Amino acid sequence: MGRRIDYYDDPNAPKANSLVPAVNVVVENDKGEILMIRRTDNDNWALPGGAIDLGESVTQAAIRETKEETGIDVEITGLVGIYSDPKHVIHYTSNNEVRQEFSLVLGAVPTGGNLATSGESEKVEWIASRRVNELKMDRSMALRLKHYLGKSGIPEVR
Repeated sequence: MGRRIDYYDDPNAPKANSLVPAVNVVVENDKGEILMIRRTDNDNWALPGGAIDLGESVTQAAIRETKEETGIDVEITGLVGIYSDPKHVIHYTSNNEVRQEFSLVLGAVPTGGNLATSGESEKVEWIASRRVNELKMDRSMALRLKHYLGKSGIPEVR
């Protein structure tokens, strides 16, 4: 399996060769815990998510990706933000794809399922919201969580 390498405002980063619409999902349970995965491709903690497939809505992709990566069924509750920072590129070494970031981040609540890992998630855990910033994660993921936990009610556009 290849690696995922995130670069931010790095003059030595490879140039982007694709732009892929993606979705991340902030799932919060009734205890105020956030559903997080530890990625298999870079060992960072992250929100569940991934590319939106052709023929699929943003909401359908969010529900599918969350189930695939965590085993948890969700109901989407709203938009957290839109993240499209061209300074952030993601290099997938398996196929040498270098994506410019473009991610829609949605909020959700769990409706069923059981925690389960996948080929993309070596760990899946409910993390107390006060602890999420202690986890090793890319700066773009930390920013998404900061915006969600700030709960301004106004979606972020970046």
